[in-house]
Amino acid sequence: MAKEAKNEPKELTVEQKLKALYQLQTMLSEIDKIKTLRGELPLEVQDLEDEVAGLNTRIEKIKLEISELKSSIAAKKIEIEAAKASVEKYKAQQENVRNNREFDFLSKEIEFQTLEIELCEKRIKEFTADEKAKSEEVANSIEVLEEREKDLSVKKNELDEIISETKQEEEKLREKAKVLETTIEPRLLQAFKRIRKNSRNGLGIVYVQRDACGGCFNKIPPQRQMDIRMRKKIIVCEYCGRVMIDPELAGVEL
Repeated sequence: MAKEAKNEPKELTVEQKLKALYQLQTMLSEIDKIKTLRGELPLEVQDLEDEVAGLNTRIEKIKLEISELKSSIAAKKIEIEAAKASVEKYKAQQENVRNNREFDFLSKEIEFQTLEIELCEKRIKEFTADEKAKSEEVANSIEVLEEREKDLSVKKNELDEIISETKQEEEKLREKAKVLETTIEPRLLQAFKRIRKNSRNGLGIVYVQRDACGGCFNKIPPQRQMDIRMRKKIIVCEYCGRVMIDPELAGVEL
């Protein structure tokens, strides 16, 4: 029994390709308008989120440094107590020495421990000053963080409001555009997207206006205008590379 032949998708005519491409352009332009409505808000929100994350990291880092300073201060205080205890012990031993040599040795030990105490006290002052400076830095950073978080909340609310108003419309347009793209041959679609990406106004296909390209406004030779009206082949502007379409086919009244 012979197998049934698969139905191959019908090849679109040049006219159909141009019409599909122009419809796609119209949908993508509407999506661009929605993005323009959002303006710089998405970037502002991203920048604020990055700044808030950076401030949080910085605050945690400084808090860790403060904790280490406190530990160092506590360690130095323990060293001071140990040194004081040694001084008291050596002084008590000096009262029972048997000769000058032992007395001099204990005197040197007392002197050494006294210097250790002074050094520890100096380090404690330095650590305390550092701790105070870092605590002030944390307080200032927290103040800035709270301001940035407020700004972020406001910007997010603005963005969410705009997105909620346009999301449904954008999704419908994207879905229609996605379906339409499947009807356009990949090579033509890829070329169109490349042109559109490199174009300032996001137009990859334009109609002829007053004998000129609707994208770059350079004059189009009469024969080329005739080819565009004939719709027998894809014509691109020799200056800007945009695909050109007859206004009548685009449904535009000039």
